[in-house]
Amino acid sequence: MAVSSSTEKTLPFPIIADHNRALSIELGMLDPDERDSDGLPLTARCVFVIGPDKKMKLSILYPATTGRNFDELLRAIDSLQLTAQKKVATPVDWKLGDKAMVIPSLSDAEAAALFPNGVTTKEVPSGKNYLRYTQP
Repeated sequence: MAVSSSTEKTLPFPIIADHNRALSIELGMLDPDERDSDGLPLTARCVFVIGPDKKMKLSILYPATTGRNFDELLRAIDSLQLTAQKKVATPVDWKLGDKAMVIPSLSDAEAAALFPNGVTTKEVPSGKNYLRYTQP
């Protein structure tokens, strides 16, 4: 296992080479269905996002035959950063700049104080007012 050489462009995050697959085996990153010409399992395309608190915030595992979706990775990182700072959650297909959902544990008064741009509530058949949206 080695970190990229200093002759390459310096990146603000670590890139790890795993020539003997020791780390891939330890982290469960081998694709059991796809094998190389020697019959060895191919490494899957794994993405781990570790937060400043050194805890894993996101783990995505793509099979060896499927490329990563960088738009989705960036969208997920934008969501992680926003939800770590604000008391919101991001709905399906959310993108940076879209409205986010106010977390249900916030009272209406707390939400009004935290979100000066206002909070809108989506009506649902149950009549409960738990789907609240804001522009964070």
